[in-house]
Amino acid sequence: MNGLPGRNYFLAAVLAYGVSAIYSVFLWRKGFREDDRVNYGMLLLAGVLHTTAMVKRGLGFGRCPVNNLYEATAFLLWTIVAVYLVVGAWPRLRFLGAFAAPLLFCVGVFALMPGLDNPYGAHPEFKHDGVSLHAALILLSYGAFGLSSVAGLMYLTQEHDLKFHKMRAVFSRLPPIQRLELVIRRLMLTGFALLTAGLGVGAVWLKLPEGVGYLDDPKVHWSILVWLLYLTLLVMNWRFAQGGRRFAWGAVGCFLFVLLTFWGVNLMSPMHR
Repeated sequence: MNGLPGRNYFLAAVLAYGVSAIYSVFLWRKGFREDDRVNYGMLLLAGVLHTTAMVKRGLGFGRCPVNNLYEATAFLLWTIVAVYLVVGAWPRLRFLGAFAAPLLFCVGVFALMPGLDNPYGAHPEFKHDGVSLHAALILLSYGAFGLSSVAGLMYLTQEHDLKFHKMRAVFSRLPPIQRLELVIRRLMLTGFALLTAGLGVGAVWLKLPEGVGYLDDPKVHWSILVWLLYLTLLVMNWRFAQGGRRFAWGAVGCFLFVLLTFWGVNLMSPMHR
C-alpha cells in the first residue's frame, strides 16, 4: 500500500467481492435454486466498502477520483455494483450478482496491481474542471454496459438449459429469457445515453493544448468505435428485430472488447494516460 486515501477500503471491497464470487460457484452448482439473499448481502457489504473508498479518495484530493488507471478501474467497478444493487432489489434479478461477482473480483485484483495507482505528491494539482464530469459519465456508461453483459450471460445460461431440456431451467429462480432480453436492452440504452453524453461533454467543454486535435488521440478513435458498436446493436435489435441469443452474445462480446482494450488504449493515449 502506498498510503493513498481509500486504498485499504478498496482492498477490503475486493476481498468481499472474492467471497461473493466463491459463493456464486455454490449457486451455480445448486442450479440457482438456493435463495441468493446471502450473495446480495455480501455484495451490499462490498459496495459499502467500495463507496467508502471512493468517498475518502475524492475528499482526500477534492476531486472526482478518476485521474489514473487505478481510480478509473475502481470507478468502473463501483458503477457495476451500484447498478446491480438497485436492479437486484427485484428478487428475480438478484442472480445477476452470481454472474457479476467473479468479474468484479478479477478486475478488482487487476486494479490493485503495482504501478496503476501512482502517487500524486504532497500537493496534487488537477486541471480542467470538465474532466471529472466527462470521465464519470463515460465510466457510468461502461458500468451499465457491464451489467448488460452480465444479463446477457444469464440469458445464454437460461437459453442453453431450455434448449437441452435441463431440469435447472424448470427449478431455477432465474428470470425468464423474455424479461432478461428486456433488461439487456434497457441497460444498454442507459449506457449508450451516458456514453453519448460523456462524449458530448468532452467534445464541447474540454480544452486541448494548442496544436492538438481530438482525432489525434487513439482513445478518441476507440471511444467512437465503442459508440458505433453499441449503436449497431441497438439499431439491429430495434429496427431489424435481431434479439434473443444474438443480442445477448452482442452484449457480452462488446463489453469484453471494452474490458480487454480499455487499459491499453488509455496507456497509448497522450491525453488520457
